[in-house]
Amino acid sequence: MRRPRWPLVLASLVTLGLAGNASAREISPRLAKIRSWAFAIGDGAAARDLSRYQLVVVDGQDTAAARVRALRRAGKVVLGYLSVGTIEKGRPWFAAASPYRMELWQDWGEWYADTSSPGFRTLIADQVAPGILAKGFDGLFLDNVDMIETHPRQAAGMRLLVGALARRVHARHGLLFAQNGEGVIAPMLHDLDGWNREDVTGTYDFDSSAYVVQPSGETDAALAAIRRIRRAGLLVTATDYFPAGDAAGIERARRNACAAGALPYVSDIDLTRVLRVPLQCDRRKP
Repeated sequence: MRRPRWPLVLASLVTLGLAGNASAREISPRLAKIRSWAFAIGDGAAARDLSRYQLVVVDGQDTAAARVRALRRAGKVVLGYLSVGTIEKGRPWFAAASPYRMELWQDWGEWYADTSSPGFRTLIADQVAPGILAKGFDGLFLDNVDMIETHPRQAAGMRLLVGALARRVHARHGLLFAQNGEGVIAPMLHDLDGWNREDVTGTYDFDSSAYVVQPSGETDAALAAIRRIRRAGLLVTATDYFPAGDAAGIERARRNACAAGALPYVSDIDLTRVLRVPLQCDRRKP
């Protein structure tokens, strides 16, 4: 539920940011056959019918271990959502994380995290993440890694944190995903198995409290980033935000994502809506 609205990174900077990334590799065999996914982290979303989805992301804290086990028994790859770039009020670890709060992010009512502090990194990597993984998740889905776009002094700490989480997850033969931040993600790509790009075609404008279609330039830049990161050997997904009933917008988002090689997903801004029939890429007409 935590989607940054950073200013668009210029395409030239994005290209430089991904230059020199890890050598091309094959996508994880566990992910290669996945054709649908659900970003079901909103209130109540994890309890909805996810039977038609192959990859599901649910809240790492709020989702019960029994639900995780049930989804995995049904053959789903299940990732636990965890914000590593912000400190969210209401989490059990909020008090322990409070000393590492920076300024408040008004849109979501949470604080940016001081990832440069070893104390924060230890809290997340050695206490919070193990508690989530103990529920039986196949891995973690990290949010707000891209806060370093606007907080560059946190970049080194974030890379250390993502690396520590990657070692912990991969030691269990698990999977690690992150999202957004194509201009800063390059040094972390070797730690990741998947990447999600939000707001490719449709987004939510907090200033006007309305869903809006992205300008063509921003969509083109997002699609270019998806293609580059897909070539790096990651499973790439796309999440767009449209109001319920906007069939044309949803189809446009599907087509754009599929054309760039990403698995599409569309929901409301709070990620509570789960489409009964998953969006998939028709190989004959992307």
